Amino acid sequence: MLVLLRPVAFLNTHALRLCRQLAWIALALMVMVILTQVVFRYIFNNALAWPDEAARFLMLWMVGLMAPSAFRWNGFVAIDMLPRALPRASGLILTLLLLLLSLAVMLAAVGHGYKHTFGFGGRFDSSSLRLPLDWFGMDTVKLKLRYMYASLFVCILLLISVNVELVLRTLITLVRPEAELPGDDAPDDMVGAD
Repeated sequence: MLVLLRPVAFLNTHALRLCRQLAWIALALMVMVILTQVVFRYIFNNALAWPDEAARFLMLWMVGLMAPSAFRWNGFVAIDMLPRALPRASGLILTLLLLLLSLAVMLAAVGHGYKHTFGFGGRFDSSSLRLPLDWFGMDTVKLKLRYMYASLFVCILLLISVNVELVLRTLITLVRPEAELPGDDAPDDMVGAD
């Protein structure tokens, strides 16, 4: 099982590292967009139409890119009293069952996310987000909503990859507690459920 875990852990480590970099950029842009709206609304008395939707767009991508790292590092809110109160093997089996249940839910969500992103809803244009190509002598293009919806679809795919890694880690820990597992790239000061 370590043969399966190592490439999955390697892939997740590098993909999630890139996602975290993109997420902090999305956060910084979101703050700038919101501050732009505040300045225009309260100083120039001219509320802009696009900053609210742009901030929502950036927030969705930030969450979609950060949630898999939080899941991998045990950063979500969890009630883990029962697995900790049980004997080690029983607690790991319960954790494994919960991971498999969440994997089933995520696999079901893939189809819904795909249909929402690439189906009927994704064909609509954003109400206020446009690419200002008229600055370059071309027509202005409205952004499609699919680019916003894609953030959650990408998030589900990344969460599935992390879930598979966590299932493998739990199985290996259950079968071979002495096995040396690959690192998960978690920072030393990570505040998680532990």
